[in-house]
Amino acid sequence: MVGWEKFNRIAYKMIEVIYINVLWILFSAIGLGLFGIFPATAAMFIVVRKLINNEESIKIFPAYWTSFRSNFLQANGFGMIFLLIAYFFYFDFYFLQLNSGKLEFLYPVLIFILISGIVTLLFFFPVYAHFDLKFFQYFKQSLFISITSPIEVIAIGASAAIIFFVTTILPGIIPIFTGSVFAYAATFISIRAFARIERRQSI
Repeated sequence: MVGWEKFNRIAYKMIEVIYINVLWILFSAIGLGLFGIFPATAAMFIVVRKLINNEESIKIFPAYWTSFRSNFLQANGFGMIFLLIAYFFYFDFYFLQLNSGKLEFLYPVLIFILISGIVTLLFFFPVYAHFDLKFFQYFKQSLFISITSPIEVIAIGASAAIIFFVTTILPGIIPIFTGSVFAYAATFISIRAFARIERRQSI
């Protein structure tokens, strides 16, 4: 009986992960991709955090819909900022390629800023789901935690890389596992960093 109960828990968790991933894709599509991806991702991380914290009474779809709706405008605001930053890097690297031999000294600066942006993004959604902050404080907190948590940054980055590698081999899993698996992995890892920082602040 113990083995059967364990199997049921594992099967239920897999169904839960698949369900959340389907909701993530569905709500991203509802927002026409561009305007849906950030609210849908924010909602996914919020729901995953609730599940990890064993909020047993949570009903996934109502919780997801509520999070998507209530965070739609703010999450799209974050999305626009990240898109502008991405465009900035694309334009700057393209400009440097056109002026090769003249501005090479700017490459290290841009690469440093680019890495800072990537690690900030890795922690952004876990921070958004965990903390209640003012708009720009989410960027500051995400960067601060990433700087003080190099092991967690590597772990989250490795999780993303593994998921990407697996999807290149088995693209059929994209609709059922990718986003939600990463959300679970990043949330589990980031909670460790949050707990360590909170312990330091309480001393």
